[in-house]
Amino acid sequence: MSAADTTTPAKVPPPRQAPPPAAPRASRRPRTSGGAATPWLLLAPCLLILAVVMAYPLVRLVTLSFQKFGQPQLWGFQPADWVGFDNFAEVLGDSDFWAVVLRTVIFAVGCVVFTMVIGMALALLQQRVSGWVKTLINIVLVASWGMPVIVATTVFKWLFDSDYGILNALLSKLPGVEMIGHNWFASGTQGLAVIMLLVVWGAVPFVVITLSAGLTQVPKELEEAARLDGAGSWGVFRHVTLPILKPVIVMLTTLSVIWDMGVFPQVLVMRGGHPEEEFQLLTTYSYERAFQVNDYAQGSAIALITVVLLLGVVAVYMRQMLKIGEVE
Repeated sequence: MSAADTTTPAKVPPPRQAPPPAAPRASRRPRTSGGAATPWLLLAPCLLILAVVMAYPLVRLVTLSFQKFGQPQLWGFQPADWVGFDNFAEVLGDSDFWAVVLRTVIFAVGCVVFTMVIGMALALLQQRVSGWVKTLINIVLVASWGMPVIVATTVFKWLFDSDYGILNALLSKLPGVEMIGHNWFASGTQGLAVIMLLVVWGAVPFVVITLSAGLTQVPKELEEAARLDGAGSWGVFRHVTLPILKPVIVMLTTLSVIWDMGVFPQVLVMRGGHPEEEFQLLTTYSYERAFQVNDYAQGSAIALITVVLLLGVVAVYMRQMLKIGEVE
């Protein structure tokens, strides 16, 4: 045996284990002095303007609704006496008021439904037309949206005029149809339908533009997967598009309810400043009680009741906005 064979073999050390990776440190944003107060400082000018513009009218509205306030009080001949809830009891006990409430709700629901359906149809149509057609549609929408309410109301009043309206002339050209001299405002149903058409015409552009922006966020992969699974156009729209657009649709619906419950100049101008009983909505009814009957207290009470009725819709809108903020 050689000397080389008698030497003990060198021991190989076991492989060293790598240390576990350290947990990533959360990046810390640099703290700025007064960071919590910065948003409030930025909002301060807007809040100040809102307080100046809205605070006094709202306080005055609430005050008048609990007083007896007519022309003698307006001119200072008599003091304004506090009557508590007498104005509200008189308004809520009037059958005419509840007829106006029902008419307003039906009118607002009709406006919202037609606005959302037509707006969704046009938004979907914009996804399937060429670029120049989409641009042309957007130009028309923005032009109609930017038209002042008084101008649009005057145009619609001329279109539906009984003697010189172009709509009656066009309808009379149809076989068996004679509409020359037809008065669309002879009945409240037809007249409110015309006003509803005017309101929808002015509200559709905002809905179309907003929904078109929302449709760009629908993943094309989900639509293709739904089509591969056998879903048709309606199935893709129902199971893919609608769930993704639900927050936007709820937001637009609540905003439309608020706007349509507050329709005022369209009715007033269409009826020459004096809406008949079958054309009265909550806004015009409050205006008539305050400035035509000169019962400012009762008009304020009706306006305050309208605000309370809308608070539920406003709560839904704010809740939806907070949900959208949490998702983002």
